Amino acid sequence: MAKLTLHKQTLANMNEICAWFSSKTANLSYPIYSSYDIRDSGYKVSNVDANIFPAGFNNICPTDKETSIALMNKYIVKHYGAGVKNIMLVTEEHTNNAFYWENVHTIRNLIEASERTVKVAIPRDLPEPLKLTSSAGNEVIVHSALKEGELLKTFKPDLIISNNDFSEAYEEWAQTVTDFPMNPPRELGWYQRKKSTYFKYYNELVNEFAAITKIDPFLLRVETELFEHFDIGDEKSREELAARVDAMLAHLKAEYQKRGINQEPFVFVKNNAGTYGLAVIRVGSGAEVKEWSYKSRKKMKAAKGGRDVEEVIIQEGIPSVVQADGASAEPVIYMIGSELAGGFLRTHAEKSSTDSLNSPGAVYKRLCVSDLAINTPGCPQENVYGWTAKLGLLAIAHEAQELNAVFKGYQPSSMCDKK
Repeated sequence: MAKLTLHKQTLANMNEICAWFSSKTANLSYPIYSSYDIRDSGYKVSNVDANIFPAGFNNICPTDKETSIALMNKYIVKHYGAGVKNIMLVTEEHTNNAFYWENVHTIRNLIEASERTVKVAIPRDLPEPLKLTSSAGNEVIVHSALKEGELLKTFKPDLIISNNDFSEAYEEWAQTVTDFPMNPPRELGWYQRKKSTYFKYYNELVNEFAAITKIDPFLLRVETELFEHFDIGDEKSREELAARVDAMLAHLKAEYQKRGINQEPFVFVKNNAGTYGLAVIRVGSGAEVKEWSYKSRKKMKAAKGGRDVEEVIIQEGIPSVVQADGASAEPVIYMIGSELAGGFLRTHAEKSSTDSLNSPGAVYKRLCVSDLAINTPGCPQENVYGWTAKLGLLAIAHEAQELNAVFKGYQPSSMCDKK
């Protein structure tokens, strides 16, 4: 099993890995939080999606929520100083999504537990604050984040923490809050972020990590190619995409055969910008692309906020051997800064081991990092899944550098958690 090989080689080379990771984190800026969808096929383990503005803190287990309080405080003090007391938490505008507001309530609690004041706000005008109720019955009062709004007339944040994924740029609003540090920076939002960039850096970092741990990088890589100028309504565009899909499948088949893997290759075609599992389709051949039904074409036409899908990635499909209560599952790991904070298993009773599980009907099951970390030598899940997420964090830091994302007021610091 790939996981056991990765676990053994990581432990055997931990000092070298930590030196490498510390050198990276010392010279890069990385966000206050992030999350990673991980697929474990038995023959490889890789993260297949990374979220810089995670919206599922409510799903991590109670024990991890407790330990996350100290991690949140540690990150803020280390990178912004002990003087940060007032925080504005800028959120999505999902006013009807009670589960999202339970996530916001959880983030607010993690910060306020260290004797800070948190005000929740959205980047638009509100005639008066909104009183919303989360899925667990908790009240969240939402203010306007506009400079001329009632909140900023009396409340001066030392730091803005963003939980809005900025699928919309909010440029005018951003110009009004330049006096305040913001983390994650708006520039890491989906209005300009690209999955292809993330996976480019992720796979490069896998190669470096593999050289240190003396493993085949195949065990951690996820093959990903960019397909530009995508037009779902244009037959020629679909034909070109189909040809690229067939080429990727042929490449994967050859790689699998070299390693004695019997898995029939498949790929996902994904919107190159966006989240929530939108505009994602599994395909097993180029012919399937050419034969997409009206429903499939509609699914690939628009993403969050109605934005057109103009670029896609073709990504190696990684089946999941993980199960929970008899249903296919995938680990999701949450990080605060460069440290593992929590996680859960995303399951879906109606999906197979080769499907995308990030879709309506998903159920979240317990997966506690704090439980898995009891004895590192005997816990390959925590060790391997954790380092897969940490490679993702470094990839995000490189993305931030390429996008000229400004971490105003941020003080870099090296970090290596040896778990």
